[in-house]
Amino acid sequence: MRKLIMWNIITLDGYFEGIENWDLSFHDTIWGPELEQLSIEQLNSADYLVFGRVTYEGMAAYWKTEEGEIAELMNKIPKLVFSKTLKSVAWNNSTLITENASDEISRLKQEGNGNMYLFGSAYLAGSFINADLFDEYRIGIAPVILGGGRPLFKQGIQPKKLSLISTQQLLNGGVLLKYSKPPKDT
Repeated sequence: MRKLIMWNIITLDGYFEGIENWDLSFHDTIWGPELEQLSIEQLNSADYLVFGRVTYEGMAAYWKTEEGEIAELMNKIPKLVFSKTLKSVAWNNSTLITENASDEISRLKQEGNGNMYLFGSAYLAGSFINADLFDEYRIGIAPVILGGGRPLFKQGIQPKKLSLISTQQLLNGGVLLKYSKPPKDT
């Protein structure tokens, strides 16, 4: 069965971007060889990348013209774009899905054994959290207090108990946290 994995970078105070869309200046504080290697490993394990509209538009604009191993993987991997407002998607290997996001992810989880990664996409992530679709949460914490911005976990998300899988301290002061659903009681 495929796993749906959230991968996001947030500040210590919980913001995944600044007040404006794509204000990601704090990413520079956590990026380095360790995070680059993790990114390559994750992308090599990915069957799909999953985006909401805003994240898709920003990612497509950036990665279509970038070069290097990560760019090659980002451009090659099939992408699922969930949006009720987009009419088409032009980034290589992208599929637009306009309805029933949770149903579509549930179906795709049953059809393979790779990973699907959701990047950014806080509103879509909230829907998937409430539908209990994430198998794993991978959160990079940048060593920054931003003081304001857009929180990754919006109000209205149903409470979830998680189990810590691992922590990894990065040389630059960032931390990577991995959580999963707790084991089911038997």
